[in-house]
Amino acid sequence: MSSEAHFRQLERMYLNANVNTKIFDTTTCRISEEEAEIGLRISDKYFHALGAIHGSVYFKLLDDAAFFAVSSVVRDVFVLTTSFHINILRPASEGLLTARGKVKFRSRTLFIAESTLYNEAGKEIAFGTGNFAKSSVQLSEEIGYK
Repeated sequence: MSSEAHFRQLERMYLNANVNTKIFDTTTCRISEEEAEIGLRISDKYFHALGAIHGSVYFKLLDDAAFFAVSSVVRDVFVLTTSFHINILRPASEGLLTARGKVKFRSRTLFIAESTLYNEAGKEIAFGTGNFAKSSVQLSEEIGYK
């Protein structure tokens, strides 16, 4: 399978996952070699009591972008997040959020990726770093990889 076919199958897997069709309104997913970009339009359903997005939304976008950057180079099995650290710099309450992830390190058993979250004005609002490992679950149609 070509790299481009792998990237498109990962994008479909992501966009069709229940969490992205039933809970979040994910707008974009673009995957390329060692990189991924995830977009989400802010809705008040993501707000905490102070009227800005909850930290879990920051985490989801940052983790997803880093996760799929790593997944771009793992062609046989599903990847697992083993740890992820985020830093929130400023609140967001409107517009389109874009998370960009990239692979920073890879070995046979460990992958490290970082991601940055931007608001619609292009201002960095959060960043994170995660560790990822291969699972024993094969990439297949059963998990949406088609």
